[in-house]
Amino acid sequence: MKNFKLIIVGDRKTPATWATENCNYLGIDSQDSFQYEIVKYLPENHYSRKMVGYIFAVHSGAKWIHDTDDDNIPMENFDLPLTELECDVIVAPQDFINIYNCFTGLKIWPRGLPLENISNSTPDLQISKRKVEVGIWQGLADGEPDVDAIYRLTSDERVTFNRRDPIVLDNDVITPFNSQNTFFRRELFPLMYLPTTVSFRFTDILRSLVAQPIIWNSRFHLGFTEATVFQERNPHNLLKDFESEIPMYLNLRKAIDVAKKMVKAKACICENLLHVYEGLTAEQIVSSGELISLKAWLNDVSTCHETLTEGSIEKIENES
Repeated sequence: MKNFKLIIVGDRKTPATWATENCNYLGIDSQDSFQYEIVKYLPENHYSRKMVGYIFAVHSGAKWIHDTDDDNIPMENFDLPLTELECDVIVAPQDFINIYNCFTGLKIWPRGLPLENISNSTPDLQISKRKVEVGIWQGLADGEPDVDAIYRLTSDERVTFNRRDPIVLDNDVITPFNSQNTFFRRELFPLMYLPTTVSFRFTDILRSLVAQPIIWNSRFHLGFTEATVFQERNPHNLLKDFESEIPMYLNLRKAIDVAKKMVKAKACICENLLHVYEGLTAEQIVSSGELISLKAWLNDVSTCHETLTEGSIEKIENES
């Protein structure tokens, strides 16, 4: 795709000789050479190693980063959506909603929806039409979309979502978003941080819960589009997926409550990110080592992201 630059981050299971054209391949044995602080704290064979690629993109001058996985295939309608547009905005619920209900009548839910919400009847969503500025776009995935192990163990029906115009969440409307087909704009790059001390089935969902109260504190919104990729899912052990998701199920509401509580109205994005993880550490949702890797991430991002990190990096260095 000529209007995109592709970055692939390798891990231990990636063949050492892997290569393809028109791609920046960051093999695990070469990742130390970039001298990113975060590399020292990234576990091997863990989803959080994607952050090496994020930093590489940031340092390459990216204005938007599309986050995806190796089993997603772009469809003909794949592209960066408009970022400032008049669209449907969901208002008022002040709780988790099942965003998939806006795109299908099937009983299906995104990974990260609280279990007690799965069988709840869909509330009548209040939708207003207005112009908003979107900072994070989550595109859906047809075929085998991002769902939890409970769905796959009990149904696992393949899905083709309905086509519809984009829909945006207003402040206080919560839904998990994932890393399958997700655009982040430059101002929000710090929020791409993937926690390193939680399981791989929880890390991107926790990222999404941390990000939402922080973007409520900015001028940006979270938006969803119809499916723009098709997922041919890599083989998974569903019971291991379920085991990896248990901490997610048990901590979803606590995590969003901590994030809401810790965000400060006058703080910048990086400061609020640090505040939230301090709260998550105190609640033992992440371990104490998380703050160390987060500070390394913020210092790596800050080298070319001064406008967002100004005022917060000095604090991070003083606390380290």
